[in-house]
Amino acid sequence: MSLRQQNLGSIIKPGFNPLATPTPSYTYYLYSWGANANGQLGLGNTTAYSSPIQVGSLTNWSVVSNGSRASQTILGKTDGTLWGMGVNQFGALGLGNTTNYSSPMQVGALTNWLYISNGYQYSMASKTDGTLWSWGRNNVGQLGLGNRTYYSSPKQVGSLANWASLAQGNSHVLALKSNGTLWSWGYNIAGQLGLGNTTQYSSPKQVGSATNWLQVSAGGYRSHAITTTGTLYSWGQGGYGQLGLGNTSNYNTPQQVGALTNWLYVSAGYYHTIAVKTNGTIWSWGRNNVGQLAKGNTTQYNSPVQIGALTTWLNVSSGNYHSVATKTDGTSWSWGLNSYGQLGLGNRTNYSSPKQIGSNATWNKFCCLANSTLGLQY
Repeated sequence: MSLRQQNLGSIIKPGFNPLATPTPSYTYYLYSWGANANGQLGLGNTTAYSSPIQVGSLTNWSVVSNGSRASQTILGKTDGTLWGMGVNQFGALGLGNTTNYSSPMQVGALTNWLYISNGYQYSMASKTDGTLWSWGRNNVGQLGLGNRTYYSSPKQVGSLANWASLAQGNSHVLALKSNGTLWSWGYNIAGQLGLGNTTQYSSPKQVGSATNWLQVSAGGYRSHAITTTGTLYSWGQGGYGQLGLGNTSNYNTPQQVGALTNWLYVSAGYYHTIAVKTNGTIWSWGRNNVGQLAKGNTTQYNSPVQIGALTTWLNVSSGNYHSVATKTDGTSWSWGLNSYGQLGLGNRTNYSSPKQIGSNATWNKFCCLANSTLGLQY
């Protein structure tokens, strides 16, 4: 069993494990909304929408990728195929060209893709055989290929076949191997690689020697990771308190966030962070200029603060300045910046507290891009 497939708590609806691909035996519809200037919503146009719109009529979508600054979308289906849409200036869709597409386009013909992630104009994915692949922009070595060459088709990262999951920041990557080790590469101006320096690397480098890393998230110029013991670590840029360490300092090695050991899942926006605990509570910290911390105000917090008192939160995804989360009852909630309708509430009003998206209770998982949102519904 891979790290990504381990049970992380009480999963009461099909496919609700926040790190897992939804169960293929269920039908999953794809919806999108928000900014769409590059066709990243996959609706065949470049119109922005402020309410969820179904993408086509297919019911076999299984994976949506995250990318807080991304304007391209990478998707997976239950048949193991890989699809891309949106901005493609540097080949980030993996289609062998630099043409933008406003509808999903299949990446090659392979049917063994497993885990996907987006960064700023570059993308990565792993296969069922444990290999890791990357493509798109590579100006600071973020593709992990040992060079700074741009590629418009998937290229294998090294020759190893033990990659489990990954996360991409602005121009840096965190990746977990099946043995629980953590690796990083790419841009490192604020120490976001966690290697004790600010040197850029174009090939994977191991972060410390620990073998109990479980989940990673990267946003902007920082990184977060949770261990199998439920401890949360942060490093990189901290100018807005987004590391949750009680200050605004940068750190170039992993630093533990508090002393608690009940963290379940963390999601990094551009300058804000949202995390869920095993007890179902949800927490936030960092920049809060448009209410992205869901605290009902615009106050910056340098340490984790609880959002409300509910204990039914399950999963969360963060974009540049907005977040979308699910509860154990299958409902979805959003907050923060809404200038493009990315909250899915039918308007363009910013909200500093969670607001329910429609009345459906069949949401599974979300992907927040820069100013857009995609969600799976069964």
